[in-house]
Amino acid sequence: MTRITEIPVDTKTGEADLSAYAGQVLLIVNTASKCGFTPQYEGLEALYRKYKDRGFAVLAFPCNQFGAQEPGDAAEIASFCSLTYDVTFPVFPKIEVNGPNAAPLFEHLKAEAPGLLGSKGIKWNFTKFLVDRAGRAVERYAPTTKPEAIEADIEKLL
Repeated sequence: MTRITEIPVDTKTGEADLSAYAGQVLLIVNTASKCGFTPQYEGLEALYRKYKDRGFAVLAFPCNQFGAQEPGDAAEIASFCSLTYDVTFPVFPKIEVNGPNAAPLFEHLKAEAPGLLGSKGIKWNFTKFLVDRAGRAVERYAPTTKPEAIEADIEKLL
């Protein structure tokens, strides 16, 4: 069984894996800067700050596949997140989450935690995946699910 922390991801400096997050509870989110759900960055940051010292991390993966709502490059996205929402959790370079060029991480997440009625495709920005300390995606949340609504599930895994 492949663990999430072993799957390659693009970073600002090239390709790496998420091994630095091994043993942590993760909330992995496909994000966008110009989406109606963008204010969720605030709630994601609040969760991160509250639980990071207990082995929790939020990992954001910007995506431009839904309504072209993430048009910027990595530097613009990072600047927006920092200046607008004071984001301190990792924001990775822009990726695709669906289709033939979907990032391997999201292919894995979609297979481990399918959506409603078993659907695999991600429907919109701010779909969230909760990953346990063993590196398994245990829950998938819709874009409409606010970060604070996930807090009890995070606490159970911590």
